[in-house]
Amino acid sequence: MREQIEAYFADKEKLLVEAVSRLVSIDSVEGDPAPGAPFGPGPAAALKEALAIAEEWGLAAQDHEGYVGTADLNDGEDALHILGHLDVVAPGEGWSVTQPYAPKLVDGLLYGRGTDDDKGPVAASLLAMKAVKDLGVPLSKNCKVIMGTNEESGSGDIAWYFARHPYAPATFSPDAGFPVINTEKGGFRPTFTKSWPAQADLPRVKWLHGGIRGNILPGDASAGVEGLSMYDIQPVARNITARTGIKFTFAHEDSLTVVKAKGEASHAAYPEGGNNAITGLIALLCALPLAAGGCKDALNGLNALIPHGDCAGRALGIAQEEPVSGRLTLAFSLLEVDETGLKGYFDSRVPLCATQDNCLNVARAAFEAKGFVFEGEQGAPHHVPADSPFIKTLLGRYEEYTGLKGECLSTGGGTYVHDIPGGVAFGCSLPGFDSHLHGADERARVSDLMLSAKLFAHIIIDLCE
Repeated sequence: MREQIEAYFADKEKLLVEAVSRLVSIDSVEGDPAPGAPFGPGPAAALKEALAIAEEWGLAAQDHEGYVGTADLNDGEDALHILGHLDVVAPGEGWSVTQPYAPKLVDGLLYGRGTDDDKGPVAASLLAMKAVKDLGVPLSKNCKVIMGTNEESGSGDIAWYFARHPYAPATFSPDAGFPVINTEKGGFRPTFTKSWPAQADLPRVKWLHGGIRGNILPGDASAGVEGLSMYDIQPVARNITARTGIKFTFAHEDSLTVVKAKGEASHAAYPEGGNNAITGLIALLCALPLAAGGCKDALNGLNALIPHGDCAGRALGIAQEEPVSGRLTLAFSLLEVDETGLKGYFDSRVPLCATQDNCLNVARAAFEAKGFVFEGEQGAPHHVPADSPFIKTLLGRYEEYTGLKGECLSTGGGTYVHDIPGGVAFGCSLPGFDSHLHGADERARVSDLMLSAKLFAHIIIDLCE
């Protein structure tokens, strides 16, 4: 069968590039909902185009009220779901090879927003189904490609769909990389608040702003300090910089000294890769001779609970790890302080061994002991046993087509299959390739997409016979 598949795909690269380019040309960032477009006109337009491609390729296509689209190989019982998405993140700045929605092929790399995440993999999945259909392989069961429109903003599309339709025995999402991601940490993302009476005693912190998104370890934070000049703060700041690596700059605004902290941002799933500006700024403020009061007490409390550099929850008493999913990570990602209170948020990714008793309840008790109100739930990790027949099939074909070792991986990030029973992430980039995911000049290697299509075609045959 592999020889037949390889022969079929020998002249299909242009077809695949054209299909991906049609999808990438559409700005499918989430927008305002409208009838038939629950996530805005952009995702709806991308879905319409993907369904048109599926129909052109002889597949049975259906629009499910704008939430998802499906493409079916036959009318048999579903044996396999391939779950991809057509929405994209905002284009951002710094594009140089091409513009975000003007796909361009350069030296075997296709550039444009969504080429890798996840329009390229969706097109490769549809082409795999077309190959199986065109080859006339007799199958008793169906493969369904499910094309979502809300993966980047909450996956409400998939929740809607699976509230109305059953899961398949096997599901994979080509929205990560090869080989197989079978383990995803659970999410623990609480908020904490504290209030106090306004105070007039100086010096004091009048405001503090830190963070831009809950899932980003912040590279920037700032605070307005009253009653201390930059010359008072600078010697302390130099000591904090020497200890933390956080750099500080200063400016005068009215009666305030504005302190800006500069660290390095990173994804919350990998906080050790950044340098947290919020915790660095708190460390500086706690080292200043602030007047006694609620704000000072609250900042001292946060400094004790999540000290700078503690990305594992050690101070909170929740640090833990196990061999498959690794260690717990914690990113203090959002903090707002004004004259009468604060609100903060951290993003923790918890391993398979984490429970309510050894994680959530411990963290809540630690915060409440410092006078904070602590709210949030702990999400469950996702794990599919590595020795399952499904994973063995995926890894076996992966090794056959790539010549690379197949293995199961764990991630602190959540994928599209986190809540899908038995679901795993599989494809489409080979190990070591930098797709510039969510960044400028996002790209996909066309040879990886072609390889994925071949691989998926063989897996469809394996699982739908």
